[in-house]
Formats: sequence, structure tokens, C-alpha cells
Amino acid sequence: MAVGDLSDLKARGLRSGAPGPVRRILRAGFGVTLPWVLPAGLLGLWVLSLDRGWVRPYQLPTPPTIMSTFLELLGRGELARHVGATLNRLLAGYALGAAPGVLFGLLAGTSVNFRRFLDPTVQGLRAVPSLAWVPLFLLWFGIGEQARVYLIALGAFLPVYLNTMAAVGSVDRKLIELAGAYGFGPLKILFRVILPGSMPGVFTGLRSGLSLAWMFVVAAELIAASNGLGFMLVEGQSTMRPDRVLVSLLTFAVLGRGSDTLLAALERRLLVWRDTLAATQEERR
Repeated sequence: MAVGDLSDLKARGLRSGAPGPVRRILRAGFGVTLPWVLPAGLLGLWVLSLDRGWVRPYQLPTPPTIMSTFLELLGRGELARHVGATLNRLLAGYALGAAPGVLFGLLAGTSVNFRRFLDPTVQGLRAVPSLAWVPLFLLWFGIGEQARVYLIALGAFLPVYLNTMAAVGSVDRKLIELAGAYGFGPLKILFRVILPGSMPGVFTGLRSGLSLAWMFVVAAELIAASNGLGFMLVEGQSTMRPDRVLVSLLTFAVLGRGSDTLLAALERRLLVWRDTLAATQEERR
């Protein structure tokens, strides 16, 4: 083999081998900065629209004004009080809705008769907008905290139930038959085959339920609430304070994103055995 051929093989081997330190650093930096590209672009468009006069400051305050209002609310403890009230309602309603959502989804996915009994009603309820429930919940539970928590629970229940039922129904039938051939009883099949096989879909439902619960929080805090981010948002609109409205919206966005990130991290930890495209991409980041 000629010397030129050897050098060519060596060059190709270097190119196809593991990335060097510089390439790893660049890849890591790209992965860190990529999620911030779109927010930075939106912030730049925000500043540009104010600078060019496309919108007025009373319609869209400047970023320094938003930051000043945020620090003022934080310093007075007002923001912490509203965030605490919203989180308490969200956690209570989410737990109250997600737990029966998983249970009924498992039952509907494994029992044809139970699915025929429950699913048509749930599918009908899913088509009702969230705000349409507010008058009924006011009549049923009054204007207290109970009505708000139940409304959030309803929002969390629907996606959790639907995704859990679909996940159980998608478990490979051959695995269940094989488990039965090995002498597994119904409970052992449930815990050793059906639950592990459906857990990715269950977590999809839990994350969707959490997202919808955040949406229902705003509707819930319209029910004569005196605190909470939804109350602060409506109060800012009624007092012509767009800076307070935007602080509420941005706080909702940060809290919603943070809660979903925590649930996604729990999903990755519990479902580390998955060998899927998404799991592989997460490992390479």
C-alpha cells in the first residue's frame, strides 16, 4: 500500500472518530444557546417595535419598565403571595384530577365494558370549553376555594385519562399472551407487562394534564379570587396596567415551563430503559 493511501486512511479515520475537545465544546455551546435564540429574537422585535413606533408604550411597555414592575412586586412580597396562591391551587387540583385520570384510564384501557360505560361521557365533556364550566361550578360550589380546585382538577383529568387509556390499548397483545402462557395472573400481567409498556403514554398524559391545568388556573381564578396570578392579570387589565399583565404572563410562562421540565426529568429517570429516538437524542445533548 502506498504512503499516500495510508495518509488518506488516517485522515478519514480522524474525521470519522470521536469528536475532539474543541468540537465537543462547540457542540455543548450550541446546545446551550439554541433554546435562547427565539426568545432573544422576540425581545429584539419587542424593542424594535417600540423604537420604530409600531406600538405605543401604553400598549406594550418597554423591557426596563417590565423589570422595574417585577422588582417592585417582588420587593413588596406581592408577587410571592400571588405565586404561592396559584401554586397551591394548581398542585391541589392537579393531584385531584391526575390520580383518577390514571386509574380510570387503566380501567378503560383494560376493560371493554368499562370503556363503553365511561368513555362516551368523557369524550362529550372534553368538547366543553373551560370557561363554560365557571357558571356551573359557581352554582355548585360557591365562590370559595373549592370551586377553583375542582375546576383545575377537571382540566387535568381529561388529558391524563385519554392518554392513559390510549397507552394501555397500544400495549403489544403478543406480550400479554406470552405472559399468560408463562402462568402470569391478571395482576402480575398488569404490573409486569401493561404498566411498564404504557408508562411512556401515561407520562405524555401527565404532562398534557399539567399544561391544561395551568390553562384552567386562569379560568379558576376568575371565580371571585382575591389573589393568584390570574387575579393579578385581570386586575392589571381593569386598572390599565399592561406592565402588571405582562409580569403575570411571563411568570405563568416561567412556572409552566419549570414544572414541565421537572416532570420531564422524572420521566427520563423512571423510563431510562427506553431505547427510542427521543431518548437517544437527549443522551447526545
